[in-house]
Amino acid sequence: MSEEPGLGAVLDVLSDEYAREILAATSVKPMSAQQLAEACEMSEPTVYRRIERLREYDLLGERTEIRDDGNHHSVYTATLSELSVELDEGTFEATVQRRDTASFPGQQEDDTADRFASMWENL
Repeated sequence: MSEEPGLGAVLDVLSDEYAREILAATSVKPMSAQQLAEACEMSEPTVYRRIERLREYDLLGERTEIRDDGNHHSVYTATLSELSVELDEGTFEATVQRRDTASFPGQQEDDTADRFASMWENL
């Protein structure tokens, strides 16, 4: 999502208890959908639907974890760090603070070689 979502949209996403559980779990460590299903006691389809919605509002980040056995999979981490709502002179104003994405080295790089070099440097 390129522009900041409105207060109602963010509150709507966060009103879902499953979405909040996923954010809470992934704020501790990156987790796969299967790990989230087990940790949060949800079905995988429920996890995937919430992941999609959280990613739509940039509240959850995704990266691919590469394994030696070739079974690569995505892991997710919460990008939301703070949400504040202010009521001033008859209007609400929301501020969404996101975590630095440094937990995913190279994610900001557009070029694949630069992304790989950044990931390699941070191993």
